[in-house]
Amino acid sequence: MRKTRYAAAAIAAVAALTLSACGGGSDSGSESGSTEGSGEKIRIGIKFDQPGLGFKDGSEFTGFDVDVAKYVANELGYPEDQIEFMASPSAQRENMLENDQLDMIFATYSITDTRKEKVAFAGPYFVAGQDLLVPADSDIAGPEDLEGKNLCSVTGSTSAQKIKDEKAAGVNLLEQPSYAECVTAMQGGQIDAVTTDDIILAGLASTDANKGKFKVVGNPFSEEKYGVGLPKEGGVVTCEDINTAITKMIDDGAWEEAIKKNTEGADYTFNAEMNPPKMDACA
Repeated sequence: MRKTRYAAAAIAAVAALTLSACGGGSDSGSESGSTEGSGEKIRIGIKFDQPGLGFKDGSEFTGFDVDVAKYVANELGYPEDQIEFMASPSAQRENMLENDQLDMIFATYSITDTRKEKVAFAGPYFVAGQDLLVPADSDIAGPEDLEGKNLCSVTGSTSAQKIKDEKAAGVNLLEQPSYAECVTAMQGGQIDAVTTDDIILAGLASTDANKGKFKVVGNPFSEEKYGVGLPKEGGVVTCEDINTAITKMIDDGAWEEAIKKNTEGADYTFNAEMNPPKMDACA
């Protein structure tokens, strides 16, 4: 666990100071006993395949989730060169936190009571609404038009679970590992619509490859609070400090600027009745 890791680091720091006092180990003297500024990495889970939110292109990471993660990490004492971004697929997020593979998750991670049984949350940093992405010439205007249609969502997502829970009559749900694969299936004609949160769909529709081919219906039918996933115990950052950082990002305008930058060309406007979000109380 991380406590063991930091205990080892502390022992190493003491050893380094001892060597320095004896006139040896000059290189090791540059290490600080504090995590902040010492070069210690913070491991942040994001999506690698969600344009506009969390996307990996070579060695570059882009998207709204990424921008919020960088801002928060910097406020917590971790500049960009101390961030290690890792892929956190929807179905694996709880396990990655429970198994000490990640310190924080910014990956369109909806806050739910079921998830709170396994992990903790800070935030929310955005409130989305579940919607539909359809071909540009589609007549589908909302969930009421899905009877007899093939609908795609991602395994382990709250969007897929909502369709299952509501037992939507006559809807054939296909689950894929990523929304990009859902869109590919829709391009091939196997899928009539993709469902997830509106801002995710806006990101998919705004890519150069998809512009003009698809549209977001604009008829949201849920409220999804995106939280920062944290380990239940033994975390290296606190919910309170994260909420303070998010609030600062909202107040100084960087939050809204990040949304505009990452949905440019998608004709998307966030729901002003739900956003900017108010921070939930930390448990």
